[in-house]
Amino acid sequence: MDLTYPPEAEEFRERVQRFLADSLPEGWTGLGALPPDDQAEFQRNWRQRLLDNELLGVTVPAEYGGAGLTLVEQAVLTEEFVRVGVSVLPHPNDNFGFNLLVPTLLQYGTEKQKAFFLPRTLSGEIRWAQGYSEPDAGSDLFNLRTRATVSGGDLVINGQKIWQTAGLTANWLFTMVRTDPGAERAKGLSFVLVPLDQPGVELRGIRNITGVTELAEVFLTDAVTSLDNVLGGLGNGARVALTLLGFERGISGVANAEAFAIELRRLVQLAHARGRSADRDIRLRIAHCQVKVHTLRCVALRALSAGLRGGPPGPESSLTKALTAEYHQLVTELAVEVLGMAALAPTGPGAYDTLKAQPLGLDSASSAAWVEDYLNARSRTIYGGSSEIQRNTIAEQILGMPREPRPAAAR
Repeated sequence: MDLTYPPEAEEFRERVQRFLADSLPEGWTGLGALPPDDQAEFQRNWRQRLLDNELLGVTVPAEYGGAGLTLVEQAVLTEEFVRVGVSVLPHPNDNFGFNLLVPTLLQYGTEKQKAFFLPRTLSGEIRWAQGYSEPDAGSDLFNLRTRATVSGGDLVINGQKIWQTAGLTANWLFTMVRTDPGAERAKGLSFVLVPLDQPGVELRGIRNITGVTELAEVFLTDAVTSLDNVLGGLGNGARVALTLLGFERGISGVANAEAFAIELRRLVQLAHARGRSADRDIRLRIAHCQVKVHTLRCVALRALSAGLRGGPPGPESSLTKALTAEYHQLVTELAVEVLGMAALAPTGPGAYDTLKAQPLGLDSASSAAWVEDYLNARSRTIYGGSSEIQRNTIAEQILGMPREPRPAAAR
């Protein structure tokens, strides 16, 4: 497998490296090295600098205010940013806007929808959260109960969504609702864009296992959105939603692989500091992690190559999701074992990113950060589609194995 980028991508890499050299302060060692208050201020300023230099949401077409770059150039940008410890998407809601909704909107959106939502997502005027999960429908996406009825030119929505990452800082929600309760499961669903700043919408924070309130639940009581905000047409929500899930699992693969490489170097430093670097078992397990990280990069580049051929991501995105989630549990379990008893009384700076490997610069000896990563990694095989669901998809749609028996259709 050829792991090199084409010459034009390497030319773009040089441009990105010049931008970073000109933009970062002298002595920069990574976002993870900054105190928490300084991190927040840096991220605000960094987002504006990226916007001013057309390096935010780079695949957004030029006619909507973006740079109109290719997926390869986006991958190059991501690699270089992760390597020096700065964010590609600085605001907590940017990931949902640019990695998930924007490519889905470009594929299914009307011209009116693209002209309205894309520039406002770039500017930060619109901040997105994802509304898929419900209290009784997590990985079983098509069993959702939130309903929407047509009233004139609007949809009136009633129901509840849960586990919205960065939900408390969002002002729009892209979500799935049941618009035809008489249809079987997926056939009656629609994908809608809903403003959160309106009567009938209540947001409540949810504290995660590390004590951080980074999740939310959304209660919708006669909340309203225009029929113009249905993406892909009424009743076509299942297709739109699955396309978006493919982007969620596939588009960040290159970034994850690069971030995992940085995290693994931190783990090696920790092993040296804790006097465990000569332990044969620890050395073998770190080597195993190194192989896993290289595998993840190869899978990510393969997915990137497939994306360049056009069309939405396919079932291979389930492979990326499962491998990434299970690897991060593996490596954080090893880190806690290297820490030993120090993991029971964590000290040092905490994790910066809740659901990702930490950025360059974080102190490798910080037991607090490693323990938080270990705890947060427990959920990776559940959120965004459980590993059991991913294995079904891999078996049936990639390996061609018989379909697992499905329960009777819910109405």
